[in-house]
Amino acid sequence: MGMPERWSALAIELILIKMGLIFSRGDQMKLMAQQMVQHRFFEYFIVVVILLSAALIGMETSSELMSMYGDWINWGNHLVLLIFIVEAAIKIYAVSPTVSNYFRDGWNVFDFTIILLALIPATGELAMLARVARLLRVLRLISAIPELRLIVATLMKSIPSMGNIMLLMGVIFYIYAVAGQQLFHEHDPKHWDNLGISLLTLFRIVTLEDWTDVMYTAMEMNPYSWIYFVSFVVMGTFVIINLFIAVVLNNLDEAKAERLKEMRQPPTRDCLMKELEQTQKALEQLREQLSDANPKVLHKE
Repeated sequence: MGMPERWSALAIELILIKMGLIFSRGDQMKLMAQQMVQHRFFEYFIVVVILLSAALIGMETSSELMSMYGDWINWGNHLVLLIFIVEAAIKIYAVSPTVSNYFRDGWNVFDFTIILLALIPATGELAMLARVARLLRVLRLISAIPELRLIVATLMKSIPSMGNIMLLMGVIFYIYAVAGQQLFHEHDPKHWDNLGISLLTLFRIVTLEDWTDVMYTAMEMNPYSWIYFVSFVVMGTFVIINLFIAVVLNNLDEAKAERLKEMRQPPTRDCLMKELEQTQKALEQLREQLSDANPKVLHKE
């Protein structure tokens, strides 16, 4: 092989080594990003930033604070938005090159949407929308705290079952509203004049807000009217509300089970190698202890 061929082969080898270093460095950077995103201190830091954002939004409601510290408050809002953008960028880089994995998580889509809305300029016709978008940053507290995410997931899972309960409650309301309008509209037209007013009155009764005043007014006409009101309170308040609570608790257990299932991920190759090394070290220590114990046993015999 001549000198030019050797130099060419050496140059190609150096290029390949350089590319390997770049790729390995990129993998290390991606691994660091993944560890950073999953670290608990990173989660605490984002929660602190969200609370700071909420405090800044509250300060904007005071004209005195805005006149004295308006520039600092605006600077703080820009800093909070910058931190949110950097957070999203780190999370996207951690799952790169498959960026779609970032958007498969509904909470990531929620956070990314809030960031886009927060980029709306707070001037002109979009000023009101920009203020509302800044207010939505407080909702990021839900996505940042796992316990709150669990509660929201429970509520979302409970909506179909709650729909059936609401249908049952609607039937009960309709029956009692028609009966109440027929029984009490002449004596108490203020509360039972028509079907709509009767439904509003029943809603007041089911919230237990001064419902006894309505009952005593009806009892002036008929002393046995209490049966109507007491039966509705029992049906509408105690039975229906307990059904709501039962549905939420049941879905909360299911959401907890799903979260535990997600947390039980299959072990990675690095974890298996680490456990194997620890097992080998333990075997070596056990072998040394056995070798130290054997001479003592033989000496006793």
